[in-house]
Amino acid sequence: MQRGAPLPLAGIRVLDFTHALAGPYCTMMLGDLGADVVKIEPPTGDHSRQWGPPFIEGESSYFLSINRNKRSVVLDLKSPVALAVAKGLAMAADVVVENFKPGTMARLGLDAAQLQVIKPALVYASISGFGQNQPTLAGYDQIAQGTSGMMSVNAAPDGPPTKVGVPIGDITAGMFASQAILAALVERAITGKGRLIDVALNDSLLALFTYQAGRYFATGEVPKQEGNYHPTIAPYGTFAVSDGFINVAVATDAQFARFCEAIRAPELADDARFTTNAQRQAARPDLVHAIEAHLKEDTREKWLARFEQFSIPAGPILNIEEAFASPLATAREMRVKIEHPKAGRINQVGAPWKIDDESSPIRMPPPLLGQHTQEVLNEWLDR
Repeated sequence: MQRGAPLPLAGIRVLDFTHALAGPYCTMMLGDLGADVVKIEPPTGDHSRQWGPPFIEGESSYFLSINRNKRSVVLDLKSPVALAVAKGLAMAADVVVENFKPGTMARLGLDAAQLQVIKPALVYASISGFGQNQPTLAGYDQIAQGTSGMMSVNAAPDGPPTKVGVPIGDITAGMFASQAILAALVERAITGKGRLIDVALNDSLLALFTYQAGRYFATGEVPKQEGNYHPTIAPYGTFAVSDGFINVAVATDAQFARFCEAIRAPELADDARFTTNAQRQAARPDLVHAIEAHLKEDTREKWLARFEQFSIPAGPILNIEEAFASPLATAREMRVKIEHPKAGRINQVGAPWKIDDESSPIRMPPPLLGQHTQEVLNEWLDR
């Protein structure tokens, strides 16, 4: 993609009735791909505008992190006039995304059932905690991490259930919703008809279980809390060295033989307890003890260099500061700076894809509340 070339979703209009995280993350992804995203906010603004500290010149860092490449329009949907404007904007849009409590958009006359009668080509996506047929359950990430089983496997052995360190239910729901929207737009280009998309945080987290669900379905055994170790592969996990910890991922018997040579313990490869992956997994506590006895003899830096020499998958465990400063992130433009009209020069996480070897640009900073109301009404409604 040549610099300045149109992005894949250029010309697609997205009307965004979302707040907090799951919905805004979805529409940010669409905006990063070039869509014209118009964010409808109440006079008090998206909830996350008040979430903090930290704030940067009064602007919530939380809000700033998930609302770039959008324009903000303030509409009080309790007002009949504003509601009529919202319906007009929906008729001018290609996609509508909302994450209100199920039933809210129907009461406002802005649900898919009513809008798609007028405009069958409209792609409509609803994001909620548990689906549109479960209106009484609160759709918060922490609740969904519990109900989905995610917290039960994200914990150290004998430790308490632990949430993932990012709101993974919100994020995955936003990602899956954007994926389904893109598929619906491709289909619409052929059929001329839109789709109704229903994405739930709980479903999205269940979808992440993949091989863990497969193990349970196959055996009936509920997955245990494994901490930093892999439930089916060994040695695969976090290991102590003389100055901290590293991750090692040995996935095959051939890799294990090289690994034993790399840690200067070739006898482990011949140990009857560790011959195959199944045997290593069954004897994992003994295996970890034997490995760490050797790894604690040297530093993280020296072991990682040696593992690279022996083609053993391994890596450091970085904090967020180290991760964004690492060559892995800087070479891929995963930390970028933009100018915000109030907060000044701020950092953003870059788009996680490269299209024709280029990163998607941040075309617009996160908007001020209502910053583009008149501009959008002029463009979309000619008023």
